[in-house]
Amino acid sequence: MSVRLGEVLVARGLLSEAQRARILEAQETSGRPFGVLAEQMFNVSPRDVEQAWAEQFALEAERVDPAATTPFPEALASIERRQAWQFRVLPMRFERGELLIATDVVSLPRAMRFAGWRVAAPCRFLIAEPDALSAALQAFYPMPGFKPSELAALLKQAAN
Repeated sequence: MSVRLGEVLVARGLLSEAQRARILEAQETSGRPFGVLAEQMFNVSPRDVEQAWAEQFALEAERVDPAATTPFPEALASIERRQAWQFRVLPMRFERGELLIATDVVSLPRAMRFAGWRVAAPCRFLIAEPDALSAALQAFYPMPGFKPSELAALLKQAAN
């Protein structure tokens, strides 16, 4: 990836440039992952490392507008409605043996963990805007009486 995890952590104010340099030095000798060293050396929380990693991935991942592409029925059938909403995943289609799944940046870590234990096919994640993803989830996995704006409020509350 052209954007490095350390750069994201510095940009988010979780590490200083000097701390990033110290981690890189330690990484050269230990071979350990940057995120693990950031946690151990400078008490960066695992959640912050995970979110920074998701941001790093999202900067280079393919974007999708779920409103502009209709998911294939066999992709939609790969998960249940509750799972789609709980993990904020929208299976789009199968392509060259991979299931393409739309999610948003904030939901990406949970979506990846979910796909690892639930989805039998290899998965590739596409990044969607949160509101567009919510609207698509409502369209393809309807939850009667539940509005995407309510979900946005719940997500904001959970993030704090």
